Amino acid sequence: MSARDAVAAAAAPEQAAERGEGAGEGGPPFPVPLRLGDLHASLADPLLDAMTFLNEATTRYPQAVSFAPGRPYEGFFEPADVHHYLDTYLDHLAARGAGRDAVRTTLFQYGPTKGVIADLVARTLANDEGLTVPPEALVLTVGAQEGMLLTLRALCAGPEDVLLVSSPCYVGVTGAARLLDLTTVPVPEGPAGGPDPATVRAAARAVRAGGRRPRALYVVPDFANPSGTSMPVPARSRLLDAAAEEGLLVVEDNPYGFFAREAGERPTLKALDRRRQVVHLGSFAKTCFPGARLGYVVADQEVAGPGGRRTLLADELARLKSMTTVNTPALSQAVIGGMLLRHDCRLREANAPAAAHYAANMTVLLGELERHFPPPERRRLGISWNEPEGGFFAVLTVPFAADEAAMERCARDHGVLWTPMAPFYPAGGGERRLRLSISSVTKRQIVDGVASLARFVRAEAG
Repeated sequence: MSARDAVAAAAAPEQAAERGEGAGEGGPPFPVPLRLGDLHASLADPLLDAMTFLNEATTRYPQAVSFAPGRPYEGFFEPADVHHYLDTYLDHLAARGAGRDAVRTTLFQYGPTKGVIADLVARTLANDEGLTVPPEALVLTVGAQEGMLLTLRALCAGPEDVLLVSSPCYVGVTGAARLLDLTTVPVPEGPAGGPDPATVRAAARAVRAGGRRPRALYVVPDFANPSGTSMPVPARSRLLDAAAEEGLLVVEDNPYGFFAREAGERPTLKALDRRRQVVHLGSFAKTCFPGARLGYVVADQEVAGPGGRRTLLADELARLKSMTTVNTPALSQAVIGGMLLRHDCRLREANAPAAAHYAANMTVLLGELERHFPPPERRRLGISWNEPEGGFFAVLTVPFAADEAAMERCARDHGVLWTPMAPFYPAGGGERRLRLSISSVTKRQIVDGVASLARFVRAEAG
């Protein structure tokens, strides 16, 4: 048989299937497409397309000024540093008495499920956050996203358990809940920023009145994604009190806490936690670099089992992890571990240049919005925006539907990308709001981008 004949023979079954022809007598059925309706219901949920849509749009409009991605500024990264960080960690292992065989095992083999650099992370939390946590209460994860999945899976035992989420809310946690078939109930952000304690109480009691159990509250206390808002410090303790009264655990996600525009005390909820009611999700994506895909969970809650068994929640999360990613890549941990060591386990100080960069970018963004939309025009058009105290994101309210089609028009006709806010509202809303991220652009791009964005907004409003 010639090569051409072989290719034709191999293609014949597929072509027959496309023509609707069945299998031959006694033969196996030809492959048919899987029905989306026979797969998990989350795959039909448009929420799962929120992140991929932005990536695809960025690819289609590579020359556009992109206010869409919430990723760090790449100007702070140097490829050669990866080798230096790895060497630093190897030197650290040698200084601790690890021989060649032990080092080889640490780097190349499956490692402990809870991770290999928990001691360095614990030291860093103590230095940066004043948070004293034993290394055994930590689980190193494949990004904070895995930490979310593990935490939600462990805490929510059945269909009666409900997760309260601040609204608008990061789609990563609502998406994770969707994958796990968990019900989420939104708690609107208060006017001062973050979920109001009284609103949390009301939401928990409403869930309970409906015959279900409010299990936990997910919140980003500092410069939240997507809104950019922060909880006032006094409200943080009140929130913990309200959650305790309602029997809620608090799942704190705080990747942006270092990036305040002005100095001032902003204790994490975990640092204020006196009841072990806060499960703290951490990430090195913004403070080190996202390519390492390294996060962690602080889960120091005690778990009581049958026969008097006592463990930490971190141990139970590790059991779940052993059936998902097995362990977090040792090479990623080694590189981040070396970075922590290089900076004496003080990432807040190491991130001072980045914090200054993001603060300056936010100031430029707010100034350019003010310049292009003076108060009389804002009132006439119905345009407004918030003024975040730090972080990566600000939100612009506009007099038209800021949906994916509008973003496409803006990218195509005006060379600017942004993020529609509607997917961040679990119960609907945000249709006339868009998120602007300042983290991965230069000041010049912000100036040019806001000018183009202003032309687009006026055209849509008109």
